[in-house]
Amino acid sequence: MPTWARNSTTQAEVKTVALRLSEWKQRRRVILHTRRNPHDFTDNRTMLAQRTLKSMTRAVGVGVHGGQRVEMTLRPAAPDTGIVFRRVDLPRSVDIKADAFSVCDTRMATTISAGGDPDGPKVKTVEHLLSACSGLGLDNLIVDITAEEVPILDGSAASFVFLLQSAGIVMQAAPKRFLRVKRPVEVREGEGASLKWARLEPYEGYKLAFEIEFDHPAVSQTGQQFVFEMDAARYKREIARARTFGFTKELDVMRSRGLGLGVSLDNVVAVDEYKILNSDGLRYDDEFVKHKILDAIGDMMMAGRPLLASYHAFKSGHALNNTLVRALLSDPTAYETVTFDDEARAPAGLAELAPAW
Repeated sequence: MPTWARNSTTQAEVKTVALRLSEWKQRRRVILHTRRNPHDFTDNRTMLAQRTLKSMTRAVGVGVHGGQRVEMTLRPAAPDTGIVFRRVDLPRSVDIKADAFSVCDTRMATTISAGGDPDGPKVKTVEHLLSACSGLGLDNLIVDITAEEVPILDGSAASFVFLLQSAGIVMQAAPKRFLRVKRPVEVREGEGASLKWARLEPYEGYKLAFEIEFDHPAVSQTGQQFVFEMDAARYKREIARARTFGFTKELDVMRSRGLGLGVSLDNVVAVDEYKILNSDGLRYDDEFVKHKILDAIGDMMMAGRPLLASYHAFKSGHALNNTLVRALLSDPTAYETVTFDDEARAPAGLAELAPAW
């Protein structure tokens, strides 16, 4: 055998041994890591799996409506837990699962309680955190909270995305379950100039289209329509930083009803009769409509599973969004539950993990 052939064989053998050693080390790391965190299943590389946090993380802030200081701890959760809020400030902690029938109030935010009981312990303003969970494809999470409202932070979902990614996101030993919409479901409210509607239609992916209509100089000069195809990286880039907004003429009325007590220019885009009051202006040219999509993404998480559907809405809000999800879930012929044994067959954008900021 010529020298060059012997050397080639030797190099191939070395590469094979190195590859096997590398694979053995990787398997050992996976086994050890899974023992440390039983919710983590990093080694499943084909099935589109559920996701949870790798470790817990905390945040402190104020509620935008109640104005109370609140501490929030986000914890990993077992497969099929869903998103569960836990009121740990009460004599006995109360768990409230985020689902459509837990919604008990939709005035200016989405509020949930156990079984939707309007007189029971509540958690208010859950939509921004739920939107971040949806945007990152997070399925299971325990949220310990020390007051009845999720902190508003900067008024967008960006801070929640940062918190979740800082804790790390891991795959779990269970298939990710989607609700695939099989036929159109639509809800409407009002007529003429007061008409609002929201609709879900079959779609192999997750797309949202929203149109707002504000007769206001500061809003009408921005984009009032936007279409968004769900993708974790695009969500972070195009949606997550859109802040909630409000009009100063409505603030006194809101506060007389016990709402807006935590509002400031640090967490709301404030608009007077003519202009935007925030010194830094808008984060996106079409931040108003993008925030409505951010809210809708959070409200659609109340379906209990990520959607495979096209959502389209005109002037919708939390109440109509919740009515839409309830209408879907109330008709078993309108949807089916699906999983993907091979993540390569899942719609583009729904399988990838977003890069960390």
